[in-house]
Amino acid sequence: MIERYSRPAMKKVWSDDNAFELWLRVEIAACQAWSDLGVVPKEDMDLIRHATFNRSSYDKWFDETKHDVVSFTRAVSETLGPESRWIHYGLTSNDVKDTALAMQMTEACDLIDAGVLELMTSLTKQAMVYKNTPCIGRSHGVHAEPMSFGLKLALWWSEMQRNRDRIAGVRSRVAVGMISGPVGTYAGIPPEIEDSVCRQLNLTPVAVSNQIIQRDRHAEFVQTLAIIGASLEKIATEIRALQRTEIREVQEPFGEPGYVTKGSSSMPHKRNPELSERVCGLARLVRGHAVTALDDVALWHERDISHSSAERMILPDSSLAIDYMLSLMTGIIGGMVVDTDRMMHNLELTRGLVFSPRVMLALVEAGMDRTEAYELIQKHSMHSWDTEEDFRDILRKDAGVTSILAGDALESLFDYSYYLSHVDHIYSKVGLSG
Repeated sequence: MIERYSRPAMKKVWSDDNAFELWLRVEIAACQAWSDLGVVPKEDMDLIRHATFNRSSYDKWFDETKHDVVSFTRAVSETLGPESRWIHYGLTSNDVKDTALAMQMTEACDLIDAGVLELMTSLTKQAMVYKNTPCIGRSHGVHAEPMSFGLKLALWWSEMQRNRDRIAGVRSRVAVGMISGPVGTYAGIPPEIEDSVCRQLNLTPVAVSNQIIQRDRHAEFVQTLAIIGASLEKIATEIRALQRTEIREVQEPFGEPGYVTKGSSSMPHKRNPELSERVCGLARLVRGHAVTALDDVALWHERDISHSSAERMILPDSSLAIDYMLSLMTGIIGGMVVDTDRMMHNLELTRGLVFSPRVMLALVEAGMDRTEAYELIQKHSMHSWDTEEDFRDILRKDAGVTSILAGDALESLFDYSYYLSHVDHIYSKVGLSG
């Protein structure tokens, strides 16, 4: 499912072809490092640089050996002559595999960062359009106070900026290489080789390793993706809620090329938030992978392979899922239908009750005891709830209120624009500009 919808660039990162290509780059870089030390003759190195990998040869050897790196080195060696003896010289399997895996995760980080940036661009455009569009804010699912719809978008934009920071941080911690031998002692391969290989591959040598690069790095990588997934799920959940028939303030793109055109096989009227629901479901998948990644941190002694089989699934799946979810959400935000009239309709559903906090504070400012003001406004609010009488009309009939807040003093409190007065300040704090 994920692979079917994944974008080509991320699919390529986690493809077998790319993995083998990176393995070959590590092997050639190691030979170059040995050549620089005078171990591999220059004329042999000139030939090794042109080594290639043949998948059919690899498959033949794997049927015999059942060992991926042994099969790989034999397949590569078949493209060389006597100089093939230097392939994998002094290395152990995970010197190659873990260093190449670091490059895959680094490539994935770059694509995820680009995807986050695309979403932020879409959020920026919509945040500017709806910067001063009033809508009702909700807490506990209940109407709270008026706000700007743009502020929802600005809040999501800000969270995605933090996710960019997270990706940058984890990228620096996974972009590391290890060429240190079977248990990390450099007994059969000097540290200079590791330094050279990492320099050639734009990686940082790990400070210390055993037979593998430690899996706290990989766990952080998956956890970072899970956090991004959680952010996307939060946005998707809000869109799903706002698309409910009873609310209907926002709707996903529907019926356009590339988007859902049928909501139900039995109910032609249905227009469901299926794309957002898809995002929510995939976020759960990536969260589950984060638990597995944490389990992979603890291995026996200097290494076992209990992590290996799990990583073959969780690292590509998490990357592919988040890349797809980012693309999906970018399209949802860019093409969503926002009903500003419906937002105003919903603001008026409670017949002015949203102004109760402001009226209470105005009474306090005018000299009324706060407890007395709270109880008075609560009494009128409950009356409005129960009778569906307009809250503003109830206040206008209360002589105790109008004697303190006379004429325009009371009427001026019933102004939705008041709640948008600091939107510019918030946008400036966030760093949003159009």
